[in-house]
Amino acid sequence: MTQSASRIVTVGAAQLGPIALAETRAQVVERLISHLREAALRGCDLVVFPELALTTFFPRWFMEDQAKVDAFFEREMPGPDTQPLFDEAKRLGLAFSLGYAELTEDGGRLRRFNSSILVDKQGRILGKYRKIHLPGHAENEPWRAFQHLEKRYFETGDLGFPVFDGLGGRIGLCICNDRRWPETYRVMGLQGVEMVLLGYNTPVHNPPAPEHDRLGWFHNQLVMQAGAYQNATWVVGVAKAGNEEGVPMIGGTQIIAPTGETVAVAVTEEDELITAACDLDLGLSYKQSVFDFARHREPEHYRLIVETKGPRQDRPKAAE
Repeated sequence: MTQSASRIVTVGAAQLGPIALAETRAQVVERLISHLREAALRGCDLVVFPELALTTFFPRWFMEDQAKVDAFFEREMPGPDTQPLFDEAKRLGLAFSLGYAELTEDGGRLRRFNSSILVDKQGRILGKYRKIHLPGHAENEPWRAFQHLEKRYFETGDLGFPVFDGLGGRIGLCICNDRRWPETYRVMGLQGVEMVLLGYNTPVHNPPAPEHDRLGWFHNQLVMQAGAYQNATWVVGVAKAGNEEGVPMIGGTQIIAPTGETVAVAVTEEDELITAACDLDLGLSYKQSVFDFARHREPEHYRLIVETKGPRQDRPKAAE
């Protein structure tokens, strides 16, 4: 598509291989900085890091000592360990998004979120998102091969699904399990989102439903491609992958166009950078035709979506 003014954002999707429990923040940040430097060599504007990119995926363990849990959280951003990442990104002229565990004080109480931030090329935080769709469980379930205690260690995000002006377009953030829910993309789509940045840590094995295991990679791609196409937006999905502390996690890092097509995909489960030149105008023909929301949406018929959390037991009467 020929445009009068190009809005190309060259994106680096910075997949991470496993992060060991023993790795320090400084060691992990050096890995992130290596991605930044490679992205700069490839002419990137933006680098996207995974969910909880600074530590191993700690919700896999049940911990009763809150101090041990809090050791995985960041009390400030940037902090002493992450300032070098901000400094190097600014020096290279790169924007980035970063997923991390956020510990903050609000009204005299500590609050904990699974968060992601968008940082501009000058090192300024443009926006923050806190994960809304928390998977897993809240209590110790020792029958599992590993735990998934996000509902124990994090609060449900309280910032909604905001979309930010940056890099010449409208940029949205979400995290991991959010990608499975169509409402995630649609709320951002209704704000004119043009690129969704999405990090994840997804185990291969699903203890409550092992029959799903063989479909993990397929489901990962399916939901992101659908979200991209149905909302005419780019989607950048970035994994922390590989066998981390004995728990295999899927890779499948990819960059998906508003057409629903994957245009770049990782081929390893290690640290790997994939890139694509993303034309933010590519979604315009979809936004102006099949997904022209103002012309074609019928929200008066969608009330059940927001008025009911789970399936209703009653059924509407059939027309006579």
